[in-house]
Amino acid sequence: MSFAAADLTYDAFLGGRLHIWQPRRGYRAATDPVWLAASCPAKQGDSVLELGCGAGTALACLSTRVGGLTLAGLELQEPYAELARRNLPVGSEVFVGDLARSPAELRSRSFDHVIANPPFYAAQGAVRPTDAGRGTAHVEDTPLATWIDAALRRLRHRGTFSMINRTDRLADMLAPLDGRAGGILIQPLASRSGRAADRVIVHAIKGARGPLRLLPPVVVHEGDTHPGDVAHFTPTATAVLRDANPLTLGAI
Repeated sequence: MSFAAADLTYDAFLGGRLHIWQPRRGYRAATDPVWLAASCPAKQGDSVLELGCGAGTALACLSTRVGGLTLAGLELQEPYAELARRNLPVGSEVFVGDLARSPAELRSRSFDHVIANPPFYAAQGAVRPTDAGRGTAHVEDTPLATWIDAALRRLRHRGTFSMINRTDRLADMLAPLDGRAGGILIQPLASRSGRAADRVIVHAIKGARGPLRLLPPVVVHEGDTHPGDVAHFTPTATAVLRDANPLTLGAI
């Protein structure tokens, strides 16, 4: 079932460079897909697949920064897949299916880059939101290991994989990469200076053997508190979230 027009909002991202149709209620993208898109080192002519693309926010952010990409998304929920088709550039492909049983057309292809923003919470002990869209987006039905296996299967040799998740899921993100990808870069994101990072981006290269590197945290907000509703991003966060700049990870 599609979302009714009255149930949608048209929201600005990247300082107004991009607008995205999202459900008024349900899963709504915030800044995580923007950070994910910024971490992908795609260049013009490359192909990019997003697993669990939702309404297509990360892919749309990436295509705003880099032109001439071949974009594809895999999304479990048909209403969100329809929004992704609406939000993404003409010629993009959005497939409906789950990670374990993706469409045959998708299984036959390989990509230069695969990105993912999977559910943050493991099923055990999590309280699932009553809204189906939010529940699927926030509480995993499929382990992170399956997400990463699917990503590596769709990557060409020496293709890049990028994933954002909660910092406490870092071990679950790293274990499936062992022996299959290297040159791993871990980029923590901390809400404020002096606070523990609550988000982490993991970037890896399929078939590479380079060492793992833990990068200094990126601080998102200036000061200790929000002054009202004003975000007060740091210069680095402003460059990514408002100005559509890439997030350079290590030597990428």
